[in-house]
Amino acid sequence: MKSTSQSSFFSTGDQEWFVGTDAARGPWQADACHAGPVTGLLARALEGLLSDKRLTRLTAVFMRPIPMTGFRIEANVSKSGRTLSVATADLQDEQGRTCATASSIHLATSDLGQMPTTETAGPRLEEAAPDKFPVSEINHDLPTFADAVDVAYPPGESSDPGPTTIWMRTPPLLPDEVPSPFQRLCPLADCANGLSRNAELTEVTFMNPDITIASHRDPASDWLAATATSFWERNSAGLASAMLFDESGSVGLVLQPLVLSRVQPQATR
Repeated sequence: MKSTSQSSFFSTGDQEWFVGTDAARGPWQADACHAGPVTGLLARALEGLLSDKRLTRLTAVFMRPIPMTGFRIEANVSKSGRTLSVATADLQDEQGRTCATASSIHLATSDLGQMPTTETAGPRLEEAAPDKFPVSEINHDLPTFADAVDVAYPPGESSDPGPTTIWMRTPPLLPDEVPSPFQRLCPLADCANGLSRNAELTEVTFMNPDITIASHRDPASDWLAATATSFWERNSAGLASAMLFDESGSVGLVLQPLVLSRVQPQATR
């Protein structure tokens, strides 16, 4: 499949200050990043602290829009043990305000040989057909994340609202740097609420104030898939979840609590 992806989501001159490219822009505000690539950078910072263990769970909380103009991430180890380590990260804008936080669990790994497992087979990439990104409505007219990723749908799937399975290939987080397997999961994982939306953005907005990604196996392919479902309630609460796959089968799960808001019709004169 031909790639239309841009070179990277972010640029950095010093590995401390990260500036969003067009590929990192979200649909809600022209000056704010999509949370998926940002989550990938949070994972990168946390993994850098504990390279001897495998990142298995990350929860990120988004407190305010992440500025395209730049931000920094400070990460610290909260607990370091032989089997389990815990770390936290704080993402700050130019004024030093916290825009997002993250916590992570890192586990030691070992080879146990043959092991009974419940391997869930996923969709087949060779059967998928390229098409447009599911969410086409945005609140501005600038290029976004949706323009920078490649997507393909398995037979019977489409960009229409409702539970959806999709394949996605994304740019790297940074130029000339290969993202880790967990980092590559993050942009797709944060799309679960949009992939499985129950109505279009012109009717209801569905922002996720946080995201939790748990991975039981490192993905081993550039193309990754999600089978996503959303549950919307009249009390303005929602929940999106997805199983994540590489070309060999399941690799993890994502969970996104949602804040729903009905779009008010424009007044006419």
